[in-house]
Amino acid sequence: MRTAIVTGASRGLGLALARALAERGWRLVVDARGAAALEAAREELAGLTDVIAVVGDVADGAHRRELVAAAGDPIDLVVNNASLLGPSPLPRVADLAPAALEEILRANVVGPLGVIQLALPHMREGGRIVNVTSDAAVEPYEGWGGYGSSKAALEQLTRILAAERPDLRVYAADPGDMRTRMHQDAFPGEDISDRPPPEASVPGLLALIEGELPSGRYAARELAAQAGRSAAGAAS
Repeated sequence: MRTAIVTGASRGLGLALARALAERGWRLVVDARGAAALEAAREELAGLTDVIAVVGDVADGAHRRELVAAAGDPIDLVVNNASLLGPSPLPRVADLAPAALEEILRANVVGPLGVIQLALPHMREGGRIVNVTSDAAVEPYEGWGGYGSSKAALEQLTRILAAERPDLRVYAADPGDMRTRMHQDAFPGEDISDRPPPEASVPGLLALIEGELPSGRYAARELAAQAGRSAAGAAS
């Protein structure tokens, strides 16, 4: 049974991906900051596969060690999905408190790197690392200076790790806009019902996890669309 660590798996994209992996027979180690929501997710996933839930924040080194220890050996997949948006409403860069930026960077850059560093000794050739990123990493959206800069840093770490570890598949995966609590927090008071659900991005992530694409940056929904066109062409 393949083992995956999926962070931020109590709701949204993390839970949707964990559910899909569970249906495919993966053993899961999942985490989130909220104990009640994580326990609800664990109960659901436990009906599908072997799952361990560890409450905590990836910005905390002790939690990262507990998370990777729970996964055991070997670890086949690490999905760094847990993220922190930062202050809401989103402030302009000139108004972004340095302390707030430090908190965002700890959660979105230092935390994922710490998980990866602990997991690497337990990963075999061909293991996968998926760092969930955002178009805010490459587009200069007003108000997204904290979150976007953290994702840009995560993407650069991803590219360098891929260069340093050609024995692994290392991906930065942009899921696109989604109808999630984080996206709602980014647009307080606005109607985001037109955004796709997180489940729409899962097929693209699975293409990275179970396919043979080289390390790199990918847009999950573009991968899903390509897979759909390929399937339609094969059926015709």
